[in-house]
Amino acid sequence: MSSENKNILICGVGGQGTVLASKVISASALAEGKKVLSAETIGMAQRGGSVTSHVRIGEQVFSPLIPEHGADVMIAFETAEAVRNRAFLKPGATVIVSTTVVQPVTASLSGKVFTAEEMIKHLATTGARIVAVDTEKACREIGSARVVNMVLLGAACREGVCSLEHIETVVQTIVKPQFFDMNKRALEWCGK
Repeated sequence: MSSENKNILICGVGGQGTVLASKVISASALAEGKKVLSAETIGMAQRGGSVTSHVRIGEQVFSPLIPEHGADVMIAFETAEAVRNRAFLKPGATVIVSTTVVQPVTASLSGKVFTAEEMIKHLATTGARIVAVDTEKACREIGSARVVNMVLLGAACREGVCSLEHIETVVQTIVKPQFFDMNKRALEWCGK
């Protein structure tokens, strides 16, 4: 990743917190004094529909949408969505991906289901560096299924994508005080 410009693609399905994650990353970069452009492409953004957010950070960024083969980092809340968006990855990109699969209704109806292992193996063929995160385990240990986005943001911080200190500061300003400690634990969870 270039220290000057950084293109981050966040993808998942509706209801997982992808849009909030993109807003947190954007606000964190702004707090660091960086130029940020972002956009969401939301299909059926209710539970189960594809959601993709583009976050572009740096002085040489002139459009909010990441071009194909332009993403330095992908943060994927769902493995099939990561595969669906693989054309955005730069050679050598980093993919931070949840190992949780959300089977689409069509797969359930047809009886053709897929596994996270299959999807991650396919992602590895792109030449990307894969960071698989067991978000189900994290949610069990933290005590809430609603912290997947913070677990993945914490993984992104550990990979040098963003500053944990700035992310925590932004999260503290946007979540209700009674939920901050839980979100902080999620950001700091590392799958010990």
